Amino acid sequence: MAVHAHPDDESSKGAATYAHYAAGGAEVMIVSCTGGQRGSILNSAVEAVPLAHRDLAGLRRLEMAEAARILGVGQRWLGYYDSGMPADGEPLPPNSFATIPLESSAAPLVTLMREFRPHVLIAYDENGGYPHPDHIRAHEVAVYARDAAADPGRYPDAGRAWRIPKLYYDRIHSAKRTRAVYDALAATEPEHPLLAEFERFRRRGEGTSFLGTTQVAVDAYFDTRDAALRAHASQVPPDSPFFFWPNDVQRKAWPWEDYQLVDSEVETSVPETDLFAGIPVAALA
Repeated sequence: MAVHAHPDDESSKGAATYAHYAAGGAEVMIVSCTGGQRGSILNSAVEAVPLAHRDLAGLRRLEMAEAARILGVGQRWLGYYDSGMPADGEPLPPNSFATIPLESSAAPLVTLMREFRPHVLIAYDENGGYPHPDHIRAHEVAVYARDAAADPGRYPDAGRAWRIPKLYYDRIHSAKRTRAVYDALAATEPEHPLLAEFERFRRRGEGTSFLGTTQVAVDAYFDTRDAALRAHASQVPPDSPFFFWPNDVQRKAWPWEDYQLVDSEVETSVPETDLFAGIPVAALA
């Protein structure tokens, strides 16, 4: 189970991993906390689509369904309203996801955890990956719901208690990965038109620590990841350099998606190469 703030987050943060495990027979559940109602149309090619202006949230639901189909995963909505990204000093919109008390906003996720009974939970870190209020709240909801779902005394009407054995934070977009891909691209294609853009990304993350403990080799699914991301057409320009790095270069320089093991109820040791490391095979049957 992976908990994300908005539709399209799942395709830019872990999509190759989800496709990899789904293709191997695992049940993968994507949880979208909000409908992305306060997003903008970021792709000029979608400007002419009437639905994008009349009902952007409806369009994003269609995009999410197509992305889930491409990845071969299940997907559920928590049903909350996008908080947007208010300017400094501006309040969050009333009744948006980030304003709802945690005990209330976690309730549907507790129910889903007890229903789906996952063995692995992937969440954002305490900063949300980046400080969007919905991303921070998605972290808080995921961690809170994991603890609550394991306690039969909490949310007694939400189903039989279930403890998710392993909790990971997404560490995919790291400075270490960016440098590796940048160096490989510079060495093989020094005149590549996106090299200057990569240089900006590389400099932005310099000095940050690499926190990954678990590297899952998913290079066979980079094209699937990109196809899922492109399905979110309203949010992703077709020439977006941030997501569409040359996959042949990525496969050689950094064929993994990275995660940080935060808590484990099973015995394992890091570094890992599998999110299910330590979980008995019988438990996965």
